[in-house]
Amino acid sequence: MLNKVQTIQNLYYDSVTLMALSSQISAIDGIIDAAVMMATEPNIDIMKNAGLIGSDFEVDNPNNLVIAIQGETEEALESALSKVDDFLHSKEEKQTEKGKVSIKSLDAAAQSFEEANLVFISVPGIYAKREAMKALNKDLHVHLFSDNVSLEDEVELKDKALEKGLLMMGPDCGTAIINGIGVGFANKVKRGQIGIVAAAGTGLQEVATQISKRGEGVSQAIGTGGRDIKDKVGGKMMIAGLKALIEDEGTRVITLVSKPPEKSVLEKLKAVVEGSKKPVVACLLGSEPEAIRAIGAVPAKTLEDAAEIAVSLLEDREPVEALFSVPEAEIDGLVEREAAKLKPGQSYIRGLYTGGTLNYEGILVLKDYVGDIYSNAPLNPAFKLEDATRSKAHSLIDLGEDEFTVGKPHPMMDPAQRNERIVEEAKDPETAIILLDLVIGFGSHEDPAGSMVPFVEKAREVAEAEGRYIPIIASVCGTEEDPQVLSVQEKTLKDAGIIVLPSNSQAARLAGLILTKAQAFESDSLR
Repeated sequence: MLNKVQTIQNLYYDSVTLMALSSQISAIDGIIDAAVMMATEPNIDIMKNAGLIGSDFEVDNPNNLVIAIQGETEEALESALSKVDDFLHSKEEKQTEKGKVSIKSLDAAAQSFEEANLVFISVPGIYAKREAMKALNKDLHVHLFSDNVSLEDEVELKDKALEKGLLMMGPDCGTAIINGIGVGFANKVKRGQIGIVAAAGTGLQEVATQISKRGEGVSQAIGTGGRDIKDKVGGKMMIAGLKALIEDEGTRVITLVSKPPEKSVLEKLKAVVEGSKKPVVACLLGSEPEAIRAIGAVPAKTLEDAAEIAVSLLEDREPVEALFSVPEAEIDGLVEREAAKLKPGQSYIRGLYTGGTLNYEGILVLKDYVGDIYSNAPLNPAFKLEDATRSKAHSLIDLGEDEFTVGKPHPMMDPAQRNERIVEEAKDPETAIILLDLVIGFGSHEDPAGSMVPFVEKAREVAEAEGRYIPIIASVCGTEEDPQVLSVQEKTLKDAGIIVLPSNSQAARLAGLILTKAQAFESDSLR
């Protein structure tokens, strides 16, 4: 095993770009691990802990770029370094193309694009507050993708934004759709008259795409960052976004999406919702319907429900209330067939999610069928997994949590970790069903379904060698207009024998029904 480390002086790239590059290098034959990062102390610690650089490596300038590669041969290392070099040169060429302006600072960007009023920031957390405050002081709205920003800094930034009448989306805000343009991880959805404010990235994506699938569209979709609904932040941007949509002439129906807000935040929301002349739908996952009605909003149990109710309000009709959007007889037959193939001892559902909100929703749906579920992001702290790399009983894993993404690309960008985990779950004789999400759109992997198929085939081989069958159930969050194309992704999965449902809640529901039926079969056979 060989290591190679290079440092390039004063060369900055954002973390999203560098994570994608690290992923490309790691995929080269003969490369064991790789990281291309800015030389901040946290990043250097990550590379040291991974064994990519020595313990004596020192940070002399956080603006330096560090390339650390571990490989089996010198040839593999040289191939990886060549790919990095090609990447950096291609970036330079694009920046210096005729007619293009090379922008290297926020000040330069503001001068070059005077009509712009929104800044997207994706820099290491230690720089994030400084850059966001610069933007706010220039009277620019901010979408802060960066994480590792302190709670105190978040409050200060949001207070500054409110003082200036601006939106401060984030930190750790993955998604927004502003004037039809996706920011961060986002989907190409229809323009329309339904506005969304969400403290949940993939929650926003699921609601927006479900609205689009129903033929309606989104006016604006404002992300807030997940901590916005905590007491210390006080729902500052949830409320600011709600007020903005109430005043927006292009919005007729408003949808709120989040995990359960703190009680103090609910009280603040109530004061605004009750004063709105526009209907407000609230999917506050896990909150009691009565608590949502108490603030003056229409409750939605799932993300898909939120989309359906919002569309029905816009179209002045009753919402369609159905557990599944396919015929009941078809679902019953599918449940019977899949349950009959399970063997005694196959007892547990294993969910492997790339979307944190989708994982949370999956736990909520399945809880009604199988009870408490273990997770690295559980509903009940008593069911937090000690080691998220090992499933226990019923487990739904959020592979976008820090333990999986520190120093590595998010699984929506690079599904490698999830793909390998599918095979590992298949090796467990207690695994009954594997439940998956695929989130497509801008920023996501170019073909997540295609990358998954070889691992699904390997998982099946593992199970079949031991006389077992494992149903694999998935949903795809996306639209036909996304770069990966919804129907193409769904067909790839179906052709591989994966059961595909049109929403995350329906996929989780089906998993619960199949396992419940299998347990009934087993109980009957023991009588």
